[in-house]
Amino acid sequence: MGVRRACLAGLVAALALSACGGVDGGAARPSAGDGPEKTEITVGVVPVPSAAPLFIAIEKGFFKEEGLTVRTETIQAPQAVMPKILNGGIDTFLTSYVSLITIQDSGVAKLKMLVESQQGAPGVNGVLVTGDSPLKEIGDLRGKKIAVNVVKALGEVATSAHLKAAGLTPADVSFVPVPFAEQLAALRAGRVDAAWTTEPYISAAKKDLSARVLVDTLTGPTEGLPLDGWAASADWTARNPKTAAAFQRALGRAQKLAAADRSEIDRVIPSFTKIPADVAAAMTLATFSTSLDAARIQRVADLMSEFGLTRTRIDATALVAG
Repeated sequence: MGVRRACLAGLVAALALSACGGVDGGAARPSAGDGPEKTEITVGVVPVPSAAPLFIAIEKGFFKEEGLTVRTETIQAPQAVMPKILNGGIDTFLTSYVSLITIQDSGVAKLKMLVESQQGAPGVNGVLVTGDSPLKEIGDLRGKKIAVNVVKALGEVATSAHLKAAGLTPADVSFVPVPFAEQLAALRAGRVDAAWTTEPYISAAKKDLSARVLVDTLTGPTEGLPLDGWAASADWTARNPKTAAAFQRALGRAQKLAAADRSEIDRVIPSFTKIPADVAAAMTLATFSTSLDAARIQRVADLMSEFGLTRTRIDATALVAG
């Protein structure tokens, strides 16, 4: 249990970091006429497994081959660094689709998705209860409190889709914001009845609380739901089309490697998340994408509209970089 707590503490520490790292090299770059408009870019990285392909691309020299020097800056979420995104301090960044759509709906900025990182897969996240909980199925959640790391985010969207499938509505439950690292304590103390969480917290909850997965929230109505990817502001992509295309090509190669070889992911995760190698190798991961499909993204936008998380229905085609 001490090791597990240490692992989780490392993950929490990683999420709190604000650090920069640089990559450079001597690979031949395209000529000035054919090369990217901007050769040095800063990429905002949320330190989660979804970011693994970026570090694979850096390590393999894919960006260098495209004439790009990549610097990374750890971020918590794009909403927290919008000024940097809008003023060019951060060029591209990792974002969930829920955050992307929320920002687009708010009118704060127009964003474009460049490369999709992951799609949902069984076992990646779900609603958990303690081993001795009287709750046995999703219908038992009526009138209960469900912890989510952030309200009006993926946990609420995915859980709401499953509530609907069970004949309930989001109004039948209370979503309570509780950070992932504090959810086990909240469950143990009875402050919440259930918790929507993800790995490695699922494994920790099963070990420490004999927790049960009441509903796997990336199956059934949310099977294959796209989760996140690498985006930039619409202004940035318009001003730097060759840079955007070079970024897409380099990262696209890494996405294919990640999709084909789990060991590539496991190898780089500890370098930017502080998750120990043994924990990284044992985690259930989502599916790494090799394409960017507006129809898939529309599923997220439509769920958010249906459950009242956006003011209008967002057209996903407007979110995809050309």
